[in-house]
Amino acid sequence: MPHELTKVIYKRKDAPLSEKAEEYIVFVNHEEYKKWSEGGTTIPLADVVDSFQVYHSTQGNQGILGKPSKQQLENEFGSSKDVDVVEIILKKGKDQPGEGITTQTFGTNATRGSAVIDNKGKGLSGF
Repeated sequence: MPHELTKVIYKRKDAPLSEKAEEYIVFVNHEEYKKWSEGGTTIPLADVVDSFQVYHSTQGNQGILGKPSKQQLENEFGSSKDVDVVEIILKKGKDQPGEGITTQTFGTNATRGSAVIDNKGKGLSGF
């Protein structure tokens, strides 16, 4: 069964209005994050986060997400270690449950065939 994912968004509160609002985003497993944020300190952080990848956007959390540089992480969080940065984002960020975001993968278009690549020259039809 796929996990339901939630975005946790960290945005610096003291950023000047003239500066673009930089947001840092981590995807978490909803149920584990909920338990962890309510004080479940025995839950390993690896179970809480979908991955230790931190995303960055200056266009808001619905915009294009990129990977921040180590320097950006150092400037914002005082560390570029993914575990430290993720923990800060989880503690100080706000969660935003995603509708329809799951870890389950889907095929592209089932009507296009079996997606098997045959490099023997005859194709899948046998002609």
